[in-house]
Amino acid sequence: MSITIRRALAQAALLTDSSDTPRLDAELLLMHTLKCNKSFIYAWPDKLLLSGQLSEYERLLARRRKGEPVAYILGRKEFWSLPLMVNTSTLIPRPETELLVEKALSLLAVCTACEVIDLGTGTGAIALAIASERSEIRVTGCDIESQAIDLANRNKAALAFENVNFIISDWCAEFTRPVDMIVSNPPYIDPDDPHLTRGDVNHEPKSALVSENKGLADIQCIASGSFGLLKPGGWLLFEHGYEQGSAVRRILADAGFENIGTDPDLAGHERISYGRKN
Repeated sequence: MSITIRRALAQAALLTDSSDTPRLDAELLLMHTLKCNKSFIYAWPDKLLLSGQLSEYERLLARRRKGEPVAYILGRKEFWSLPLMVNTSTLIPRPETELLVEKALSLLAVCTACEVIDLGTGTGAIALAIASERSEIRVTGCDIESQAIDLANRNKAALAFENVNFIISDWCAEFTRPVDMIVSNPPYIDPDDPHLTRGDVNHEPKSALVSENKGLADIQCIASGSFGLLKPGGWLLFEHGYEQGSAVRRILADAGFENIGTDPDLAGHERISYGRKN
């Protein structure tokens, strides 16, 4: 049996119960199967899939119908226009985290030969994005999970960036030399949050999502541990939950930071908070 590209894409209807973006998911899975770009599938809607291609496409669709994230199925995700490898040992990089990169770069605009730490680096997305924009900046990403560091190093090698390094560390534990900035997208979800059983997060590692004390325990740990590690004038930046802005600002103030602020995401929710060591 053979079907056309048009009919293959129509099978997006099968994903409506497991995805908020069924058409996009079907397109990505079909492009992966055919090893083509989006222009091809729309330029040749009546092209027939070979039997092997159809079998592979239907296998990928079945995985998505079970709720498996597209990024894990494809083994890759774009972040900051960088093609990153992903796997189940780390979170999937998300567009809102690019706001953390934007804020970090804006605060680093007047800094030359700076040193930056990315705590809980996962795929290395944040560290690699910052490194891609400022070749003179030295970035070190850390994670407590060795599998995450292995993946981050694979992404570094694929991108051939020389100004970034990845090490195993439990937050700030392995760092001693003062740095100019610390950024982090730490676990910040309450263990009792019902969203943990829905969508892509249901398949992602809970250790990278969940934190005690209503999602604030790791943020508190990082804030207290970062203050002494920053140079005077250095910045600490967090991504956090959309209802946690005021709590994170209090944590930063209690840790001794000044010039504290919060920026919203594209939906207007408080998403990025930061403070400066004066």
